[in-house]
Amino acid sequence: MKVQQRLPLIDLLRGFAVLGTLGTNIWIFANLGDISYITTSNYSGWWSLNDFLRMTVLFFVNGKLLGLLTIMFGVGLELKYQQALRKGNAWPGMYIWTIVFLFMEGFIHFTLVMEYDILMSYAVTAVIVAFIVKFGDKAIKRALYVFGSFHALMILLILVSALLGANASITGLDPVVSLYEYGTWFEQIQYRLTHFLYYRTEAIFIIPMNIFLFLLGVKLMRNGVFSQNDKGRQARQKLFKIGIFIGIPLNFLIFIPGGAFDLPVRYLFAPILSIGYIGILGKMIEYKKLDWLWKRFGEIGKMSLSCYVLQNVIASIIFYGWGLGLGGKLNSIEVIGIWLTLSLLQLFIAHLCIKHFHVGPMEWIRKHAIQSVTQK
Repeated sequence: MKVQQRLPLIDLLRGFAVLGTLGTNIWIFANLGDISYITTSNYSGWWSLNDFLRMTVLFFVNGKLLGLLTIMFGVGLELKYQQALRKGNAWPGMYIWTIVFLFMEGFIHFTLVMEYDILMSYAVTAVIVAFIVKFGDKAIKRALYVFGSFHALMILLILVSALLGANASITGLDPVVSLYEYGTWFEQIQYRLTHFLYYRTEAIFIIPMNIFLFLLGVKLMRNGVFSQNDKGRQARQKLFKIGIFIGIPLNFLIFIPGGAFDLPVRYLFAPILSIGYIGILGKMIEYKKLDWLWKRFGEIGKMSLSCYVLQNVIASIIFYGWGLGLGGKLNSIEVIGIWLTLSLLQLFIAHLCIKHFHVGPMEWIRKHAIQSVTQK
């Protein structure tokens, strides 16, 4: 299948996913690196209104937008693959340089900004998926089954272990909270590098899931899911039903305290709702009176890397002690307000960048860096 024109739904979904990941990360920033605030592990009963508001936001975003962003990375890989075929270039060929720079960007982001960076994990995943795609549809189908089954089995074993009484609480975060409340930026950098392997545990753990979701993005792209024709609409209708009738009920398990369902919801059930979001947003863009809004999300998608880094930099400044120092001092309504404000700010910034420069700053740097390296 040849794709000559940019499909607007792809940019919109990517932009929506980037802003949605902040909806999860904002709670980590706001609570000074304490990841227990995106889990139920420290709760044995029902929550206060403040906690309930936080968990309601996390119901919509935690793992779901990460899953959607991962799928969209797979879509991007497929677009690069199609481009290579059209030009008669070897695959993965020059795409390897894109992966190398993605890994470097992730390492810099991890070191300077946020320890839960996802870009390095995506870079490793992209290498694996690029070669799977090279070997054709049969290899893609087999890899989907193998990696999907392995990941699901691993998560289900963790769930069974938790239900049988394994301790699911998260402890030992007091030094981290203290560091982000009182430590300097340079001390935080040193801490991340010193604990590099510890903070890369999740990035390694989710690689099988990433491979599955990357390949799912490849398949969705090849099946015309993002096209604005009848075939695309019918495909998105199926995804819509999967999200509504399977994804939503399973993700309601996030409201059960105790921590047993934290990992299954984030890493197994959330991606089901992720594909539902493709169907839901696919329906929403047909409401033409909000075309201006869909275009703004699309602009975020066109400079998704810049916005992903920007939102984490601004959140660091707002919440950490070396910045405004608001971490640990705000209630859920105030944190939600900051998330929405940062999202609106990014919509405005992305609009200006795309209007005047047609590309985001990080995307411009990557493009020209790769050109300088590959230029003969």
